[in-house]
Amino acid sequence: MTAMTREDVTSMILSAKRQAGLTWEGIAATIGMSPVWTHSAAMGMNAMPAEKAEALATSLGLPQEAALVLQESPTKVWQQTVPTDPCIYRLYEIVGVYGPTIKALIHEKFGDGIMSAIDFDMSVTREEDPQGDRVKVEMSGKYLSYNAW
Repeated sequence: MTAMTREDVTSMILSAKRQAGLTWEGIAATIGMSPVWTHSAAMGMNAMPAEKAEALATSLGLPQEAALVLQESPTKVWQQTVPTDPCIYRLYEIVGVYGPTIKALIHEKFGDGIMSAIDFDMSVTREEDPQGDRVKVEMSGKYLSYNAW
């Protein structure tokens, strides 16, 4: 018998979500987490605590082994250097154009350091606008100072 992989679990999650007509907001509410974190963990980019993995597996009717796989620490790998999906590409473009600006402003406001992507929150919301609705992405990460050597 072959062990279940992260890719297998992701496929099962996406299939169960589609068949049940669920949203990431709804799935996240079921397990008591944010939609951003829930999607990222379901796609294999974060490990889930046992109780969250078990709640997700139960709510979607997944086998117990899926909950165990969801708890494993992932190896984060990107398949492409620059993605071709237009939505994801635009995020790369934003970082390419504004990354140095964001870095400079972080350094001015906090000192030499970075924004954590581990102690991190993000939300994606819709803002109605008469000229066309807007996508609002908010990120908040703990400031981490570089250690002076």
